[in-house]
Amino acid sequence: MPAGIIQTQARRRVISAVIVCLLIGWLGIGVSQAAGDVWVIPIRGTIEWGLSGFVQRAVREAQAQRATAVLLEINTFGGRLDAAVEIRDTLLASSVPVIALVTERAWSAGALIALAAEHVAMAPGASIGAAEPNPAEEKIISAVRGEFEATAQRWGRDPKIAAAMVDRDVEVAGLSAEGKILTLSAERAQELGFIDLIASRREEVLQQLGYNYQGFVELRPTAAERAAGFITQPIVSSLLLILGFSGLVLEVLTPGFGVPGTIGGLSLLLFFGGRLLTGLAGWEVVILFVGGLILLAVEAFLLPGFGIAGIAGLAAVFASVILSYATSTAGLISLNIALGATIVLAALAWRHFQESSTGRRLVLTTRLERESGNAKQKARQDLVGKVGQAQTPLRPAGIVEIAGHRIDVVTEGRFVAKGTAVEVIRVQGNRVVVRPVETDEPAT
Repeated sequence: MPAGIIQTQARRRVISAVIVCLLIGWLGIGVSQAAGDVWVIPIRGTIEWGLSGFVQRAVREAQAQRATAVLLEINTFGGRLDAAVEIRDTLLASSVPVIALVTERAWSAGALIALAAEHVAMAPGASIGAAEPNPAEEKIISAVRGEFEATAQRWGRDPKIAAAMVDRDVEVAGLSAEGKILTLSAERAQELGFIDLIASRREEVLQQLGYNYQGFVELRPTAAERAAGFITQPIVSSLLLILGFSGLVLEVLTPGFGVPGTIGGLSLLLFFGGRLLTGLAGWEVVILFVGGLILLAVEAFLLPGFGIAGIAGLAAVFASVILSYATSTAGLISLNIALGATIVLAALAWRHFQESSTGRRLVLTTRLERESGNAKQKARQDLVGKVGQAQTPLRPAGIVEIAGHRIDVVTEGRFVAKGTAVEVIRVQGNRVVVRPVETDEPAT
């Protein structure tokens, strides 16, 4: 082969190798630049169910977008333990690495969330711990201590230090005395190897941990998640239940559908809507509640007395409320508070209603009482044989209008629907007994 051709081929091979190297280098840069974003989730303020729902959504989106990591920026005094446990489970199940940066403090439930991260960093002057549960009962302390120990062990942290943050009876030599709850500063936590590093900024944290990333995706709770977090707070939830039950009770006691029913319906809608958004309750709980209301309506308006439908309706309503809480104990406490307050408010509101001008028009105010002589008794005896119209359902007691007067009456035991023509068959003292008119004659 001629020398010129060999030299040409050699030059081509060198050029090809250079091009390949350049392509490999470019592809290497491209791969480096193709690193995903870091998704930043703020954990601030009180730990509640709205925050739990937000964190679950954020982690799902980070996994779907193949994020490089999830960075929690934590500054909280704590909050609901059940919500923190839900967040903890979400973080431990994440396929995306989770990093926690405690910017100021991670106390109580916030400490559990921080320990659920694979890497924990703390800013200078930050603190972590102070996780004694309230109420500090032995059973609760044992359960919470177990959660802290298991979470710490998951990432190779000292479980005894984690336990000392929860239980006063846990003593760590040279660190915490018996009877004292442990709280660690950033510097002390790093000395003990309980955290990975101390850093003030998120960029420092990622650099020291060796993460390669493109940028940050800042996440914020939606308006619905913030509203759900507020609604599911214990005090707000109890208030909504009280307004809901009171509104429905007053609506049944008064004619038509007005302000009480509207307020009651909206309150219950907010109560269950907040729990649906945060995952505390599912649609089966809402269906159970609506089914209970339907049974109560059937009992009130279609069936005489109070029987199986009414009992089943009450049971369904109460069960739906209890099931919408994280624990049955919390549900029972809230339900009892709501029922007690509802009884008091309904009684006060009904008394005020009776004294109002509207109430005086709708409620019987004239009473047939025994008077001296026989005039009043004779007037009552004169009612015998007269026909009137039932102004309310007679169950068997109710109100009948006779000759323009509204009178308390009873039937012989049978149910009489509202609007039915009835005849007075006898008067026994103050007791006026009626029965339905069998003819089609109009009431007088």
